[in-house]
Amino acid sequence: MILPYRPYFRTLLISACALTLVVAGCNKKPPKAAPSTYTPPPAAVKPTVSLSADKTTINPGESAKLTWTSTDAINVSIAPEVGAVTAQGTTTVTPAKSTTYTITASGPGGNADATVSIAVNTPAPVTEAKPSSIDELFLQEVADAYFDYDSAELRPDARQAIQKDAAFFKQYPTMRVTIEGHCDERGSTEYNLALGQRRANAVMQYLVSLGIPESRLNATSWGKEKPFCMEATEACYAKNRRGHFVQAK
Repeated sequence: MILPYRPYFRTLLISACALTLVVAGCNKKPPKAAPSTYTPPPAAVKPTVSLSADKTTINPGESAKLTWTSTDAINVSIAPEVGAVTAQGTTTVTPAKSTTYTITASGPGGNADATVSIAVNTPAPVTEAKPSSIDELFLQEVADAYFDYDSAELRPDARQAIQKDAAFFKQYPTMRVTIEGHCDERGSTEYNLALGQRRANAVMQYLVSLGIPESRLNATSWGKEKPFCMEATEACYAKNRRGHFVQAK
């Protein structure tokens, strides 16, 4: 009576074992993954750069020295004119006009730049002096001859002045000159007119001896009528005792 049920119990036993294995398999924890050993590369560093000049103001034709340094750069260049350079270094520049120099450093991390300006002084414009007229040159170059009190004798300083005057007159051979004799205020009008004439004649005669034709010269006297200085002092009197030159028209 028991034998007909034996295959049924065998199947039931097999199913129970299979279910036990399935349940045991589901409850088993999965193995932990091994930790990763990959390290990402570091981020690229942005370059740095600096630029300086030993002189920031120069005169035309002068030079200045540029000095620079950079880090983390592959390419470094300076503009204008200089071009590619090493990471650190110096160079000499001679700008013709005021210039701003820019250094640019580039690398995997980007670009960086720096600048320095060099000013070139602008020379003042050269203004050509207008040539002086003969009248202006006459006033600038011709000096009076001075005399001692109550004297018509040429002093050494008067002779030196007349010698320079003669050299000037020789540069302008067509120039005519009037020599005026002057006196200080002491003495009568008549006496001073005569003294002034002697003084004018003494100057004229010395000019003739120096090679100036007498035909170009005229001597006259103003006595004390046209004083150069109006004060009643010895210093002022000395300025009035003179042989004065006037360009004749």
